[in-house]
Amino acid sequence: MTLPGKLSALRLPMLPVSVAFALAALAPLAKAQSLVELYESARAFDASYQSAKLQYDANLARADQARAGILPTAGLSAGASRIGVEVTTTPPVNTSYNTQNATLSVTQPLYRPGNWATYEQGLRQVELARAQLESASQDLIVRTSQAYFDVLAAQDTLTFVLAQKEAVNEQLAFAKRNFEVGTSTITDTREAQARYDLVTAQEIAAGNDLRVRKIALDQLVGVTESQPRPLTMPVNLPPVAPADAGIWVQQSELLNPAIRQAQSNAEIAELEIKKAEAGHKPTLDATASYNVTKNPSSTAPAGISSRANTSNIGLLLNVPLFAGFSTQNRIRETLSLRDKALSDLEGARRSVAQNVRTAYFGVQSGQGQVKALEAAELSSQSALDANRLGYQVGVRINIDVLNAQSQLFQTKRDLAQARYNVLLGGLRLRLASGTLTAEDLQQINGLLAR
Repeated sequence: MTLPGKLSALRLPMLPVSVAFALAALAPLAKAQSLVELYESARAFDASYQSAKLQYDANLARADQARAGILPTAGLSAGASRIGVEVTTTPPVNTSYNTQNATLSVTQPLYRPGNWATYEQGLRQVELARAQLESASQDLIVRTSQAYFDVLAAQDTLTFVLAQKEAVNEQLAFAKRNFEVGTSTITDTREAQARYDLVTAQEIAAGNDLRVRKIALDQLVGVTESQPRPLTMPVNLPPVAPADAGIWVQQSELLNPAIRQAQSNAEIAELEIKKAEAGHKPTLDATASYNVTKNPSSTAPAGISSRANTSNIGLLLNVPLFAGFSTQNRIRETLSLRDKALSDLEGARRSVAQNVRTAYFGVQSGQGQVKALEAAELSSQSALDANRLGYQVGVRINIDVLNAQSQLFQTKRDLAQARYNVLLGGLRLRLASGTLTAEDLQQINGLLAR
């Protein structure tokens, strides 16, 4: 057999495997889900997000309670009693009768600085609750995307391991044929057998990892046997825009939920000082009441029924004089808590700025790594072809071919993972800056197979 014939025989068994992998990849696409579809399922199913949403509703209701302190209050009371009268005279007089009364009272706060501070705190609580919900929503986007690409990466790893196993099996069969005809030693066969056994172990591990990743995704999105759509090849990864870390940091100072929560906490702490200081200030309320008292004729003195209607409108002033130094100590406490909240705010700003810069340069580094690995994939393929040719002509040994095969498939795995890392890195950059929304998934959705 000529040398070209040997090379053709060497590559021919790879064709059915490639076709099989292609068919296996295309078969589940009929029921496969996109990233956006699985994210929408996660929004309706994920327990952590649902908990955050219910907590948001509870926080809104709690904030509305603070409004009660500045609104009027009204009450209605009614009662019935029996009155007994004993007069010590000569002769003594003993009598008893029934009385009935009802009172309607209304109070409107006019000057209560503590209540107004509580009301303003309620407004800040709404902003705090909104930031907390946005943080949970953005976290769900990243968690869903991470689980989505974890499954794709596990599928790629298993596919590459199976392809490598087929290539090693082919090399093993070739080494056995050469040993039988006396053109190679038993060492080539044993090296190929050892590599085949190693790849078999890797196949078992990759299969188990894929099952675990799928279980995690199913649990997150609430879909049984979910099947993510793979990336369409070739992939044109979106660039980072804007291409300036400083702009991303500036955006984060205004939009990042962690900074907004810390800002709301600082404002709430500032208002808490006003509430404490209100302990030294007077309060003024407008009051009004209407009372009806009735004595039925059957039991009233002298047998005469009576009814008294009493109305009252006035102002109620309350001036605190001394409260055992509790107000002064409360002010000192709130001043320290305000300073703590401001310190937490500054810490949040620094942490977010660092996270934004780290995420930004991580995406840039990832894009460079993808380009380098794409070049390495071509080089590894060329190196494998050269080693195969050298093995046929006797200038390379079997282990050289096996190492070249391992390098090629390892590069393919690293390249696939690097692409996923770049897409996830873009989402994490927007998460760090606080600009991540569900619409950002549409761009990634456009890169998936239809």
